[in-house]
Amino acid sequence: MTQATAAAPAPYVRSRLSVMMFLQYATWGAWLPILYAYLSGHLKFTGEQIGYCFSAGAIGAIFGPFIAGQLADRTFATQKLLGVSHLVGAGLVYAMGVTKDFNAFLALSAVYGFVYAPTMALTNSLAFAHLPNRDQDFGPVRVWGTVGWIVVGITVGQVLFRYHTPAGVGADEVTAAQNAGRAVAFQVSAAIGVVMGLYCFTLPDTPPSRNAKQNTAWLEALGEVFRMPLVVLFLVAVPVSIIHQFYFVQADGFIGSVQAKVTEKTWFDNAISQVFGVGGGLMTIGQMTEILVLFAMPFLTKVLSRKQLLLVGLLAYAARMALWAFMPTLPFVIAGIALHGLCFGCFIFVAFMIVDENTTSDVRATAQNLFNLVIVGIGTIVGSIFAANIVGGWASKGGSMDYQKLFSVPMWMALGCFGIMLLAYPSKKSSPGSVGTD
Repeated sequence: MTQATAAAPAPYVRSRLSVMMFLQYATWGAWLPILYAYLSGHLKFTGEQIGYCFSAGAIGAIFGPFIAGQLADRTFATQKLLGVSHLVGAGLVYAMGVTKDFNAFLALSAVYGFVYAPTMALTNSLAFAHLPNRDQDFGPVRVWGTVGWIVVGITVGQVLFRYHTPAGVGADEVTAAQNAGRAVAFQVSAAIGVVMGLYCFTLPDTPPSRNAKQNTAWLEALGEVFRMPLVVLFLVAVPVSIIHQFYFVQADGFIGSVQAKVTEKTWFDNAISQVFGVGGGLMTIGQMTEILVLFAMPFLTKVLSRKQLLLVGLLAYAARMALWAFMPTLPFVIAGIALHGLCFGCFIFVAFMIVDENTTSDVRATAQNLFNLVIVGIGTIVGSIFAANIVGGWASKGGSMDYQKLFSVPMWMALGCFGIMLLAYPSKKSSPGSVGTD
């Protein structure tokens, strides 16, 4: 895909790209945090079936990037590919909220992953193509994706709290009503997907590269990935994405179990419900701290090397799991959620920047998609089964979960990744540069 630095920047480019990021992540954030509770509590899927559902979307995410990256780097303008993908995805996610059959949900999840997962990397590559300076501009633009996740998460949480939480009934009835009400999240996602799909056609033109070294973009991109420092980054990203799945798969049930242990509601507990609602609302605290980290990123990239930022992110992953394993009270649970800002900002966000600055312009969309394949595809498949079935089954006794055993596993994994990154990743500090340079 060609870079825009050689030409004049598109009018209001930062504002337009910020809206793009807001809609991109609001589409996903509407339903992902509530998925586990919806599948287990309302559709009554087994733990094994739920693991397959999470993995199905990731299977689609493995194959989708090869096609989407190839099309964006060689055939179609990125903004048009994004528009079509989101319009198709809106129909798929709506159908996910309607079906109650396991096989149908599994198939829809796989196709949706194939369509939606590549759009995350394509929005990154489109932004990199039009922003004048990667280090200074990408954080303030990408942060609006986090804002979108927060807004839609709180919106869905409030709908559940105010319209699907009946008064004067027992706890079981309340839980059943909320589980059924979580279907609204898919409807919200579909509506946002339609808006995003139409909006994409108004984004700055980002045509495919006319200077490609070879026709198959992903083969060329793989050649660049297997060089330092990307080879280490890609290898470490696999266990990191598995750790990430412990957060998405197990957090909702864990947080609910901690809140349920509070026998006498204090003003703090009531305030949490009033502000964040129920379901995924409380987890938006992590996105709020993510905003702070992304806003600070222009400063952090000046004082810390890429390696140091990655190491901070890995320590945050380990600390979150340690808090949840060994200090499972509400204040420490919230502290663990708040560490999400450092986890995402200092590892995954910085990793996408590293991929962009270490690949050439004619394969950047494909390279971004290859890294997204690791995070959303391979890591999610293995991580979902590992977190829900293998470790989850090992830590479960008599129908109850031993969260100390459960979360100690990703804690040690994060510390292991820290050691590998410390020893194997190059220590050279990357200097801020224009996105258009190779």
